[in-house]
Formats: sequence, structure tokens, C-alpha cells
Amino acid sequence: MNRRLVLAAALSLAASAASANPFVQTIMFDPDTREPLVARPHASAAARAPAIPREIVAYTGGHAPGTVVVNTTERRLYLVLADGRAIRYGIGVGRPGFEWAGSPTITRKQEWPDWRPPVQMLQRRPDLPRFMAGGPDNPLGARALYLGSSLYRIHGSNEPHTIGQAVSSGCIRMLNEDVVDLYDRVRVGTRVVVLR
Repeated sequence: MNRRLVLAAALSLAASAASANPFVQTIMFDPDTREPLVARPHASAAARAPAIPREIVAYTGGHAPGTVVVNTTERRLYLVLADGRAIRYGIGVGRPGFEWAGSPTITRKQEWPDWRPPVQMLQRRPDLPRFMAGGPDNPLGARALYLGSSLYRIHGSNEPHTIGQAVSSGCIRMLNEDVVDLYDRVRVGTRVVVLR
């Protein structure tokens, strides 16, 4: 059989499997090179995945290397590096009425944090649980960076489709893989600049 037809059939089979269950990844291999073949994701799965890649970009914001800069208008977070560069991440930000600006420091770091909704949130949403143990279903996601003495955090999310949107109660949301990357690069005492 023609090699091109074999590859097309393999990709079609992988795409069919993805459309049947977008949460299951099917890996097919090229019969000649044994390299993995990549099928296009099912449209609904692609629609759920945010298109905000983590990347190194030029940065001229004037902040010292090591500073975390949150630009809520852009819905991007920058970790300033040396030599006029920064790592840029996509974020979710506070919805209208929950925007804020300031310059706190990171006062605590937590892996797979537990979640206790603050009193103000429970007053707005009495249906929320009073406590949720850390884990994949927890709204704080894989990591949390606590900001000053406020209730705000930079944290992961169990709702990756909200990255790039203004939906939170003021916290800065990130994809779990992005917040893990940031968590490993910053320390307690790091300055965070939140811009509106």
C-alpha cells in the first residue's frame, strides 16, 4: 500500500478516536520511522484549550529581573528576565467590579493548596463548599502564590477555558502547567506588580 495512504489512514483513525473521546490521547506511529503521528484534535476539544502559549518575549517595562508583572488589560503575566526579556503567560483576571492594582510581594507558596472560600465569597455564593482539599478538582489548581496579606493569589485552575477572560473574584488564574513553571522560578518575597 502507498505510504501516503497508510499515513492518511493512521491519522484518520487517530482523529476518529479523539472525536469519540477528546480526553483520551491516541498515539499512532509512522510505520517506517517509528515517529509519533499527530492527529488534529477534535473541534470541541480544541475549543476548550486556550490559545495563549507561554513564551519568551522582549520586555521593556522597566522592572527589575525577577519581578512578576501582571497586566490585567492584556490578560498576560510577565516574569521579568535579564537582558530585556520576560516569560509571558496567559492569565484569567478579575471580572468587572473585582479589578485591582497594587504591588504586593509573594508571602507564601503552596503546592496543591486547599481552598476555603472567603466570607465575602460565601455571602455572594452560599452554595459553595466551605472547604475543598487540594487536588485536580480544586479551583486553586496545582499551585498558589499568596499575595501580601490580601485574599488574592496567583493560582492554577480547574477551568482552563477561563484563561484569557475576566471571570475571577480578583485572583490571577493560570493554566496548571504555567503556574507550576512560575512557582518553580519565584520565591517568597518576590515583588508582584499588578497593573490595570
